[in-house]
Amino acid sequence: MGLKEKLHSEKIGGIEKEAVLNLLVASNFVKAAYEEVCNKYDLTGSQYNVLRILRGTYPDGYPRCDIIARMIDPSPDVTRLIDRLEKINLVERFASIEDRRLSKARITQKGLDLLKKMNKDIEKFDGMLSSTLSKEEMKKLSEICEKIYAEVR
Repeated sequence: MGLKEKLHSEKIGGIEKEAVLNLLVASNFVKAAYEEVCNKYDLTGSQYNVLRILRGTYPDGYPRCDIIARMIDPSPDVTRLIDRLEKINLVERFASIEDRRLSKARITQKGLDLLKKMNKDIEKFDGMLSSTLSKEEMKKLSEICEKIYAEVR
């Protein structure tokens, strides 16, 4: 199904408009599939992203500003997001040893166990493109995406 069929439209505009719309449609498709995987485990995509970030620094943890800087889709409300993860014992907060005024968040063992449990579905999600694109096409897609978000403002 092409873009015109997807949008039920005969007129798209120039190639620039078509490229942007295709990018938005593809992005929405991938994001919805990602959210679907996370929802199976009662998480949002943003919550999974925070857990993944904190797993990478376990057991040290990160302050809120470092979590935001590493998020795929930075949320302005990371504090509440961490609050929800803390409420279900996937994350814990603690005072930094270097600066007692600084609060850090770290993933709990329950959070690590959940990520391990999700791993098979996440790997399946990550491999979703390989059924449609070759490794060379995936590499080129990645390069194009990096070029877009590195240069377009």
